[in-house]
Amino acid sequence: MTASHLGLPVSTTHVISGAIMGVGSSQRVSAVRWGVTARIAWAWVLTIPVSAAVAWGCYHLLDLVLGP
Repeated sequence: MTASHLGLPVSTTHVISGAIMGVGSSQRVSAVRWGVTARIAWAWVLTIPVSAAVAWGCYHLLDLVLGP
């Protein structure tokens, strides 16, 4: 709800993962597999910088191969 209030984009993956964690933790906190949750969060954090680095590398590689 915070993302919607701030006008930030939210993917289906964010919504589903958040719902699963919310339902699991509402019953009992130990019902959520927090290791998996941490890996999902790291994947969200790293997706944009890694994608940018790959795009930068591809751009420069093509620039070397094709020239100006």
